[in-house]
Amino acid sequence: MAKLLSNPSSRSSSTTFSSFHNGNLHFSRKINFLPNKSHFSKWDPTRIIFRNQFELKSSNGYPLNAVSLQDEGSAANPLAEKMNFPESGTGNSTLSITVVGASGDLAKKKIFPALFALYYEDCLPENFVVFGYSRTKMNDEELRNMISRTLTCRIDKRENCDDKMSQFLKKCFYHSGQYNSEEHFLDLNSKLKEKEGGRLSNRLFYLSIPPNIFVDAVRCASTKASSTTGWTRVIVEKPFGRDSESSSELTRRLKEYLTEDQIFRIDHYLGKELVENLSVLRFSNLVFEPLWSRNYIRNVQFIFSEDFGTEGRGGYFDNYGIIRDIMQNHLLQILALFAMETPVSLDAEDIRNEKVKVLRSMRPLQLEDVIVGQYKGHSKGSKSYPGYTDDPTVPTNSITPTFAAAALFINNARWDGVPFLMKAGKALHTKRAEIRVQFRHVPGNLYKRNFGTDLDKATNELVLRVQPDEAIYLKINNKVPGLGMRLDRSDLNLLYKARYTREIPDAYERLLLDAVEGERRLFIRSDELDAAWALFTPLLKELEHKKIAPELYPYGSRGPVGAHYLAAKHNVRWGDLTGEE
Repeated sequence: MAKLLSNPSSRSSSTTFSSFHNGNLHFSRKINFLPNKSHFSKWDPTRIIFRNQFELKSSNGYPLNAVSLQDEGSAANPLAEKMNFPESGTGNSTLSITVVGASGDLAKKKIFPALFALYYEDCLPENFVVFGYSRTKMNDEELRNMISRTLTCRIDKRENCDDKMSQFLKKCFYHSGQYNSEEHFLDLNSKLKEKEGGRLSNRLFYLSIPPNIFVDAVRCASTKASSTTGWTRVIVEKPFGRDSESSSELTRRLKEYLTEDQIFRIDHYLGKELVENLSVLRFSNLVFEPLWSRNYIRNVQFIFSEDFGTEGRGGYFDNYGIIRDIMQNHLLQILALFAMETPVSLDAEDIRNEKVKVLRSMRPLQLEDVIVGQYKGHSKGSKSYPGYTDDPTVPTNSITPTFAAAALFINNARWDGVPFLMKAGKALHTKRAEIRVQFRHVPGNLYKRNFGTDLDKATNELVLRVQPDEAIYLKINNKVPGLGMRLDRSDLNLLYKARYTREIPDAYERLLLDAVEGERRLFIRSDELDAAWALFTPLLKELEHKKIAPELYPYGSRGPVGAHYLAAKHNVRWGDLTGEE
């Protein structure tokens, strides 16, 4: 077995300061890289010192900032069993971030801009360096020119924007090499050491590469470019396999070189502001928490739609399809966060434990509870829109779904009988991602006759719009002013851009910062991944074995008709199709 990434003296990376103001506890985030053990990297020495002075206690009497020992990686690495925190640190450390696959679209459009945004907001330490690594031949200056085209000071328009951008680019370097070459990673290691200048080094590798070369890149980084004095962490992008077997094999291979707590499986939807706010909305507002069960909620809908097709990336998409690309990860992760029981604390392991319980409680997906579709060409006026199989990178006889709707059920006391409906598709009439919670009808509603036979109009509905135009709104019944008794459905609306003047950070900014700090709450654990694949793998195999033909729907439409019948089968009406939006 290959050597595990060296972590003999791993360190964390964050310092948290807290203060009381007007009787309330306020937290602010400031990063000063002080050493502590990576396996407990959520808390650095200053946090430990502060914790001795003040502890937040949960209902079971344990401190909320307690460290969890439930990470699977701890069994593989004896260092995880020791809590030898240094009492103080020199702060003499360097953060080295290597973007593997630096010439790709994800790196150019998301990763480098997110790193610059963190630097712009002073969220990175004083000593840091960014390396791009890919097979493309280029030098440092060419890398800087490439990424400078995607950097913006979108957060605000401070006068020092150009100066900050120039300073950031001076910290960006490039090394060309093969992803499976230990020799090239050894050369990268030499360059990293040169820039680190003998300081304690913490290294973060972001794998922005196809999944078939994950293991090769991790093997080379493990044996030739891992830190010998600080922590080493690896961010892995989806897809995490195609089914249970391939996902388990990928995890097994990665764990030949990494412990579980060094692997950060990223799902960028978990970093979106409204998804982060989901648990706050539920657990911090008494008006919602008592209603969060089968007693009051009639159904929950998770909706994802894009108003464009594959547009040249059909070759990649055709190998996965919409179920693997969106439903098995993004939507299922949001479902688990929505439906989980109250965690013991906000510790990453406590939250992920509750998510796993939800996934393991779910009824296996049946073919009769799923509808698949594929968009076809469509003409609107003088403009023509191509069908999925018109994409030159897609086989002409492809039956890969570009749309899917599914009804899922959770077999536990809180959610028994409540349908959780998912819907995801490409080339639809609008772009949106939202969570819709439809509450039950009011028993013996005195005003039922004012709604006629359509009781759905009288249904209260909580909507969390993840994108675009982030918002939370609650649909309520209201009397229209006047002498008569006429009811109207109105919205209590929190529109983020109207309430908060600052632009919302990109999901990659939050997740990259969490990875630097060692905060794993928004990353996917291996047993969580296994439980997610266990739900979808039998369905995916049945679809492929029986060669189920998808229902065709026109480009720019609301999707296949079958999705309406699926919802009606469970006495549900899709909330995004009411015409009220």
